[in-house]
Amino acid sequence: MTTKPKARKFRIRRNTPSATPSEAAPPDRADQTANPTPEAASPGQSGQVSSAREMAASQDIDEIRKEGLTGRQLRMARRMAQKHGLAPVSDFDAVRLLRKKGIDPFQRINILEVVTGGTTQTEAQDDTGQERVQLPQTIPADRQTLPSTDLSPSEQRAAEIMDIQRDIARRRQRKLLLLLSRLTAFIFLPTLIAGYYYYAVATPMYATKSEFLILTADGGSGGGGGGLGGLLPSQFATGQDSIATQSYLQSKDAMLRLDTDLGFRAHFSQPHIDPIQRLDPDASNEAAYKLYKKYVKLGYDPTEGVIRMELSTADPEVSALFSQRLIEYAEERVDELSREKRLDAVKTAEQGLEEAKAERRAAQQRMVRLQEGTILDPEGEIAGIRQLVSTVELQLQEKQLALDIQLNNTRPNKAKVDALTSEIEVLRTELNKQKARLNQATEGASSLASQTAEIQMAQADLATADLVLQAALESKRLSEIEANKQVRYLTVSVRPVASQDPSYPRAFENTILAFLIFAGIYLMISLTASILKEQVSS
Repeated sequence: MTTKPKARKFRIRRNTPSATPSEAAPPDRADQTANPTPEAASPGQSGQVSSAREMAASQDIDEIRKEGLTGRQLRMARRMAQKHGLAPVSDFDAVRLLRKKGIDPFQRINILEVVTGGTTQTEAQDDTGQERVQLPQTIPADRQTLPSTDLSPSEQRAAEIMDIQRDIARRRQRKLLLLLSRLTAFIFLPTLIAGYYYYAVATPMYATKSEFLILTADGGSGGGGGGLGGLLPSQFATGQDSIATQSYLQSKDAMLRLDTDLGFRAHFSQPHIDPIQRLDPDASNEAAYKLYKKYVKLGYDPTEGVIRMELSTADPEVSALFSQRLIEYAEERVDELSREKRLDAVKTAEQGLEEAKAERRAAQQRMVRLQEGTILDPEGEIAGIRQLVSTVELQLQEKQLALDIQLNNTRPNKAKVDALTSEIEVLRTELNKQKARLNQATEGASSLASQTAEIQMAQADLATADLVLQAALESKRLSEIEANKQVRYLTVSVRPVASQDPSYPRAFENTILAFLIFAGIYLMISLTASILKEQVSS
């Protein structure tokens, strides 16, 4: 019953125009290769009724087509089907046949076998396409071979991955060794040398600390001040003096005075000091001043008005002695600064007083000259003349009235009229004369009015000069009081005491600092080299 359908299908595939010679399979494999797709059917078969198996194959192909496989996957499936001896009519049919045979065409191991040319066929065929009987056979001696040592593709891939991992590990070890050698050469070795110097070679330095501040006298207005009870810290008022004192102690002038008085250069030129900190006996003043700034550290706190000084030498007693001498220099400098301020303030007041005195003296001399050239009291003279003028005018008025009475008579007395007329003329002449004395200048002298005006102006100038002189005297007094308030005093709050233990060098801190500096330099150079290498390679 089964041979007839197979024969019928075989005949149908022979009559199919799209069939290929490779599709002529033996009868037992006809079920796997004789399932053409609808696309492969010829027009002549369009009217034939497909069997249930053909319909199932078409449905399987439609489902595979819906999976959205790529062209690469379909080509790989066709190659795999051909490698397993299948004869698909299309790429989708190749996927169907492989899945029907229990082979996943997209499994990684199967794809590798296809790429590497291996075979997984379990059935061998001869050249004619007929199935070869697999029976034990004798092999000639010349054709006998040992078992193959070739690895499977998966094992070969694993071995290659292992070789790559070993190579990566060797490269990492080599790079790690190179990095360690660079770090040793540029960081660890210099740090070790610096630490050896700080711990074993560097000469210990003994630091002496001291603190002092500048005070101002804020006394009362009585000119006597408040004594020592009036000394108050005025850090804001003495800020400039404190800064000036600090600058002086850090100057080359202070270094030269200290070298002249106590031998600063000779101390740091001693042979027991290490070569790095030792000062050359023939060194210049600039080299000595550089060393002076290194070991003499000053700081000013503006909130408290305190100047802090730290001086380091190889001998603690010498350090205390140097500090004490620098404090004495600071006291001298503060006295000079306050003295200049006092002299400037008082000098200005004294100059104003001298000018006021000169002006008053000139006004007084002018007053004396005016009084010598005229009468002693021109105002009294004017008052007398005015009284005389008033009397003459009164008499003139009386005589004029008497004359009018006589003239009003029908027969006036001629003798009385002449007498009254003569008296009136005399009185008028006298009145004009007295008025002329007030307003008109005489020969060689000015009028009394002019003389009086000049004397009054001279008196006003003299009074003004007196006021200016009094103001100058008061200003001088206040200037002296302010000058006394400007007096500066340097008070030592912490006196220098010789240290028993060395303060420098700080071996551990300096070693860590050296390590950080070398590491930073190496990091900067490495980053710069990497960036330049990347730029050049790109």
